[in-house]
Amino acid sequence: MKDLLPRLGEIGLANYPPYLMNRIMGRYNAAIRAEMAKLGLTTPKMRALAVLSVMDGLLIGQLAVHAIVEQSTLSRAVDALRAEGLVRRETDAADSRAVRVFITEAGRGAFETLWPHMAETYRDMFRGIDEAEQRAFVATLQKIHTNIRKHDF
Repeated sequence: MKDLLPRLGEIGLANYPPYLMNRIMGRYNAAIRAEMAKLGLTTPKMRALAVLSVMDGLLIGQLAVHAIVEQSTLSRAVDALRAEGLVRRETDAADSRAVRVFITEAGRGAFETLWPHMAETYRDMFRGIDEAEQRAFVATLQKIHTNIRKHDF
């Protein structure tokens, strides 16, 4: 029989990584929310533009995974981004049923306007943490991601 894992009350919220990660991301999102609103961006829209700024032309399903947004929510966000001229959709050359999403110059401009705020918030998160600790932290997160991911990407 498996050893019983300690209960959450025994671990404590301050020692429970999923709780800490949610708190951190909640604060990160809150810190950039006002800047996103100035650009007419919601969190799903921002995530889509952020991913496309690095990995352009993804299939909508891939974009949903990388943007960490449910596909139905992302589809609505992509429709809005397209209406705003920030992305364009194209039928996949290999599969006419599949759709690829590309960032436009206007979309890239919107993301580049937001990026300094994202970067500043990122920098603030790591204040007082040296580069070696940051690299170790990211390496640990990458290992955790490998352990839990459901996709090959």
